[in-house]
Amino acid sequence: MTKSPVTLGILLFAATMLIFFVVYFFFSGINYFDISLKVNAFVLPVFYALAAFWSVKSRWNKHRMGFREAFKRAFVPMFVGGFLSVVSIFVFLNYIDTDAKKLLNYQYVTRQKSELDKEYHSAKKILKHQKDIDELEEKYKESLKRFSPEIIKGKDMLTASHFSGYFAAILIFYVVLSLFFGAFFRTKKVYTENTHQE
Repeated sequence: MTKSPVTLGILLFAATMLIFFVVYFFFSGINYFDISLKVNAFVLPVFYALAAFWSVKSRWNKHRMGFREAFKRAFVPMFVGGFLSVVSIFVFLNYIDTDAKKLLNYQYVTRQKSELDKEYHSAKKILKHQKDIDELEEKYKESLKRFSPEIIKGKDMLTASHFSGYFAAILIFYVVLSLFFGAFFRTKKVYTENTHQE
């Protein structure tokens, strides 16, 4: 059965929120930020790619289409699902459970500090000249100022502007994937037509 792209987008939104709340309820501890990052990087893109593919393929099975229609059928579900998810997660973290937001912000800063320390120690091991070591020490001390309690206190990576930035980056993924599906299924259409003419 071929569902409309908007319906698929709403189903994708429901699946995204289900994944979000599974991570929220079962993993909102010491590794909440890291697990959220991995889910956003590896699990959700697969879900969205599969939904876009199914949206185009289910229609293509019964009705050949050009690039524009294939692009639209791939893009619309991802856009609807992604937009509704980003807005819902923003509202949830900023207005419903602000403690989860504080935890994510704290773990984000901690991760940044940990990466800085790791880079510093790795670089220090390979440097031979005292001048280079002194320069590294100076840069490290300068970078540590970003993690002072006063600066960390006001650090918020879950504001509306940050969410807008995240969604803009996600949109690039949607467009690239939709272009791929549009080109792939358009190619199939041309190939099919040429086969029938021979």
